[in-house]
Amino acid sequence: MTRTFMIVIISDLHLTDGTTGQTIKENAFRIFSRRVRDMAIAASWRKGGRYQPIERIDILLLGDILDVLRSTAWLEQDHGPRPWSDPDDLPFIGKLNDITTAILAHNESALTCLRNLAEPGGLLLPPPGGANGDPRPSEPGLPVEVGIHYMVGNHDWFYSIPGRSCQLHRRKVAAALALENDPEQPFPHEPEESARIDGILRAHGVRACHGDIYDPFNFSGSRDQPSLGDAIVIELLNRFPFEVRNRMGSLLPRTFIESLRELDNVRPLAAASVWVDALLHVHGVSAMQAGKVKDTWNSLVDDFLGLDFIRERGSVFNPFERVDRLEYALRFTRDVPLGLSGALGAWWNRVTGDTAESYFAHAAREKAIEDLEARFVVYGHTHHHEIVPLDVASGNGRGGAQAYFNAGTWRRVHRLARSSRSSRTFVAYDVMTYLAFFKDDERKGRPFACWSGALGEGPD
Repeated sequence: MTRTFMIVIISDLHLTDGTTGQTIKENAFRIFSRRVRDMAIAASWRKGGRYQPIERIDILLLGDILDVLRSTAWLEQDHGPRPWSDPDDLPFIGKLNDITTAILAHNESALTCLRNLAEPGGLLLPPPGGANGDPRPSEPGLPVEVGIHYMVGNHDWFYSIPGRSCQLHRRKVAAALALENDPEQPFPHEPEESARIDGILRAHGVRACHGDIYDPFNFSGSRDQPSLGDAIVIELLNRFPFEVRNRMGSLLPRTFIESLRELDNVRPLAAASVWVDALLHVHGVSAMQAGKVKDTWNSLVDDFLGLDFIRERGSVFNPFERVDRLEYALRFTRDVPLGLSGALGAWWNRVTGDTAESYFAHAAREKAIEDLEARFVVYGHTHHHEIVPLDVASGNGRGGAQAYFNAGTWRRVHRLARSSRSSRTFVAYDVMTYLAFFKDDERKGRPFACWSGALGEGPD
């Protein structure tokens, strides 16, 4: 009997140590565990209506699973370790260990749900029975092997650093998530860096990677190196609420300071200044104190642009250089008064239509797609779930449509409203997406399934 299996792909969970914005709740992992079993039962129905339980499921974590960047632990010392420090320095190793340990502890109950899937007997399917092999739910279930695999993105790239310095952290992550990755080796960024992962994907005609290589702010040419995005997250998005609390904590409403921690969950991120303006309005912050909040942001922009790490990446102004574009944008936010932020939000909506950038053009140029070796390309990174048909493959033995998928995200988002009645209103909700790909006659020959949902924010 042929050994058959399906693969499930999720990305961008962004689980943090709890020192910054909201992360998705434990219940999402319970829902995911139930849905994996439901999909496994569906995959066990074969062409012709025959029920044959699958024997294995592989779950691929496609990057930005543990969010090492979104932690205020990086800010505990003004001149302490940063992602752009020497990875072999003991302070850097210690900081990465502290943050990794805190993330795993903060999300222990959620990760337990995921880890339980990979334990013996963690996933059981009804056995076949009767003349036509229909499932017998009243009988003891048949165990299904579950393998969990980790690929890195731009918020967890630290686990791809080669050498002994990061082995301890990989061992902790591998144990907490029941990974099949070898923790003695760097976690892969490209599937070709892991023969096991590459083989699983190729067997399903899937090409998958995080997708950050197409974002010049978050990829510097090598995934075991820091990027501009690291500095933006730590020195601006993390530091702003941190500094506002330290400088003005006794003068501002506690709810305002707590809400500022959600800055990195604002979408589009270019509307961050609108978000701050809206919070000041909602929480009734006086004009004097609002001006001091703005002054805090301005000083952080100046400090950020003066960092050696940033200055080394930009020199003479050139509008086509990404460092210079970043400087131009930040100085723009620095010089715009808070009172104009709402108008800028309305302008942003008119100009952009609040659309997310799609990576489908990059997917269409993947060699595996052009050579007809793959039917499907999967990226994460953009947090924008989508399915984009690319072409119809023929002549490779697979046949059928070629398509690009983005795996979306599991996180809280605060999205700028589109209504003309208000230019500084945001709506919050949690989003969750997962993809499944089936092999041969699984799921009666259907090749994939995509599930995406949203849960509105409650009063608490």
